Amino acid sequence: MSSAIGKAIDMILGLDPELMNILGTTAKLCLTSSVIALLIGVPLGVWLGSARFKGRGALVVINRTLMGMPPVVCGLLFYILFSGVGPFGKLKLLFTVTLMIAAQVVLITPIVIGNMESFVSGISEDLRESARGIGIGGMKRYLLLMNESLYHIFSTYLLAFARAIAEVGAVSMVGGAIAWKTNVMTTAIMQYTNRGNFSLGIALGIILMTISLVVNIVISLAQRRLSR
Repeated sequence: MSSAIGKAIDMILGLDPELMNILGTTAKLCLTSSVIALLIGVPLGVWLGSARFKGRGALVVINRTLMGMPPVVCGLLFYILFSGVGPFGKLKLLFTVTLMIAAQVVLITPIVIGNMESFVSGISEDLRESARGIGIGGMKRYLLLMNESLYHIFSTYLLAFARAIAEVGAVSMVGGAIAWKTNVMTTAIMQYTNRGNFSLGIALGIILMTISLVVNIVISLAQRRLSR
């Protein structure tokens, strides 16, 4: 085991080509899907947290249900839709990074919406009263809510990114974990460990845990700033 750890460190320091390819694919997948989820989820979350209308409670419950969607269920849905016999099979997107991104967006967006909805619902009433007192309404009040939520938006993005980088079920099903094409850190760790290639698995595990540690430290600092 010590020799495997030593080889893993050498692979990291030596910028092993296969390791770099996996990291590049992971970065493309996670950055793209988390940004798209943020762009979709933040406006919807702010609106859902501040608006008052009939049926809002049902939408909140539906979104919270989607927040807990098992990744394998999402992967199965996309696999059925985009397989050769599915309605979108002609697009030939199965086992591509593009479809992996789409699957992750579906998984992450409800989390972004839910986090923003919970935060905004706690500040919207006080802000609504303040905005009414100075004659601000409509879109200006909405933009004011967005401005008051900036730190939370940043924290939510980091949470979405962390969720994306740790995902394995859906991306494995729709991506196929194809070497030099759709293999990402989580699928590669599982794949190479099963093959007995512990060195590459350990190297990826070290990098993955380091990224997770950095993200969680930044989230903690952002939450401290929010609580002041």
